[in-house]
Amino acid sequence: MPRRQPRPIPDTLMIIASRKPFAEIKGFVAGCSRILVAGCRGCVTVCNAGGSKEVEILASLLRLDAMREGGRLRADEITLERQCDPEYVEGLAPRLSEGYDAILSMACPVGPQFLAERFPGERVFPALNACFMGGALAHGVWAERCQACGDCVVHRFGGLCPVSRCAKSLLNGPCGGSAGGRCEVSGETECVWHLIVERMEAAGRLGELAGAGPAKDWSASRDGGPRKVVREELTR
Repeated sequence: MPRRQPRPIPDTLMIIASRKPFAEIKGFVAGCSRILVAGCRGCVTVCNAGGSKEVEILASLLRLDAMREGGRLRADEITLERQCDPEYVEGLAPRLSEGYDAILSMACPVGPQFLAERFPGERVFPALNACFMGGALAHGVWAERCQACGDCVVHRFGGLCPVSRCAKSLLNGPCGGSAGGRCEVSGETECVWHLIVERMEAAGRLGELAGAGPAKDWSASRDGGPRKVVREELTR
């Protein structure tokens, strides 16, 4: 059998997710005789959590588990281009006309919300947990790089984000607890401020860190409730 080729690692930021424990998912569909496992070809495919392969695996596990317990579960499979886009969510309508007891959404938690909004009569369960927004360090390894704070200031810190990479989100220098370039919260975590100083010094820009920086604009952060971006030129 030919060896499966690894999926390409993109340069883009993405939502990193992981599958919920099988026991929790099994509990969602307890008592169901026919379910639809719906994947997404977006971020969760790239991080190997909710693409067509993962849909196939979960559906098979659920069927086998039902058989092991002396029952029978029909678990159909589908993978949408994206579950966060109404255009692609609409494509699910013909399948749902067949009648299902439940839908397991293998997308980031945005997906099951979009499915439940479009198909309010359906029982939709999230099969994945969103972990963070980040990027790939190596095949099978992802790291957090952004908390979507609404006012990106990485240019002030050598391209590094203290909001997401500092355990205390400190914007005006390190705390007194870091030692040897490591964070006091976890010795496995690099102190981002140690990295910032090293990078800025190497670039001859260390003086830019002197003194307190300008106040950060948190007005677009999550504190004000659900956020929305409207591109007027695209809505006309």
